Amino acid sequence: MNRKNFLSTIVPLAASFTNISKSLEPDVPDAKPVTPAYLKKGDTIAITCPAGFITSEEIVPAIGKLTDWGFTVKVGTTVGKRDFTFGGTDDERRDDFQQMLDDKKVKAILCARGGYGTIRIIDGLDFKQLEQHPKWIIGFSDITVLHSHLNHNYGIASIHAKMCNSFPADWNLAEEVQKQSIESIFKCLSGEKMKYDFVPNAKNKTGIAMGTLVGGNLKTLESLAGSNSDLVTKNKILFVEDTGEYLYSIDRMFWNLKRTGKLTSLAGLIIGGFKIKPDDAGEEFGKSLEEIVLEKVKEYHYPVCFDFPVGHQKNNVALKCGIKHTLQVQSNDCNLIETI
Repeated sequence: MNRKNFLSTIVPLAASFTNISKSLEPDVPDAKPVTPAYLKKGDTIAITCPAGFITSEEIVPAIGKLTDWGFTVKVGTTVGKRDFTFGGTDDERRDDFQQMLDDKKVKAILCARGGYGTIRIIDGLDFKQLEQHPKWIIGFSDITVLHSHLNHNYGIASIHAKMCNSFPADWNLAEEVQKQSIESIFKCLSGEKMKYDFVPNAKNKTGIAMGTLVGGNLKTLESLAGSNSDLVTKNKILFVEDTGEYLYSIDRMFWNLKRTGKLTSLAGLIIGGFKIKPDDAGEEFGKSLEEIVLEKVKEYHYPVCFDFPVGHQKNNVALKCGIKHTLQVQSNDCNLIETI
């Protein structure tokens, strides 16, 4: 083959690789979500530890509130166990969670706390019974692994919300925003169509978006990239939050979202709470959170909002992942509305 003919062969091939790199996400249809049955009084909610440890005493406030709501509580064998930072060994945490998944009497699973550890057991869990008998899985932070895995593989809706370690010991002394955040879990479980109004940020990108709501902890989502639990974001409303990260680390995570195609075809982007670790002296990053985000989405036309009440904070409302929502971002009014 002469040089001219050789080049004519490889140039179209190279062009095709260039086009592929523009969008790394698969073109997955946005199927109708599988919505677990909403709960009624007398239904059972299980508490288990797929990640960090918690004591039996620490879940007492959560049990009290769940009981006040009219639910029966089943406490898993991992509550009170500890294997260093984990709520029992990997095998113990996996087996306890599996038992809750397979128990047909359990209508929802409330994860006791986050921390770290769910990714160590996710591949050992069998979701066959959950497919046949869907139930609500509740939690945030490290539990983002479960939200993303369920959405990617089964389309089963779940609830991103506070966990047992966030329930106040004395309800009467709790701040109103903390009470409202916890009460929003009950509203989600009871089938109420959720609507949240929040204060506009001057840096928002205005607009209206409709799509399936997905997301969670940004660092955890980054760790799932390329795995069987990776989150597909095309035509979806993505929300993210994080805590204890430097600005440069947040910048790196948003570059990960951009370079893996997760920002390319969004319907909308929600930025929740970010507890930012102060820069070390002499190592200042030089960009704010808003500047970091807006730099990555400047060529896109979907709405972007900041300061949504979700994350590692008292004002952490319950969100139904995998359910259709409408996001409205206006200069004087912002809201997120469940639209099914």
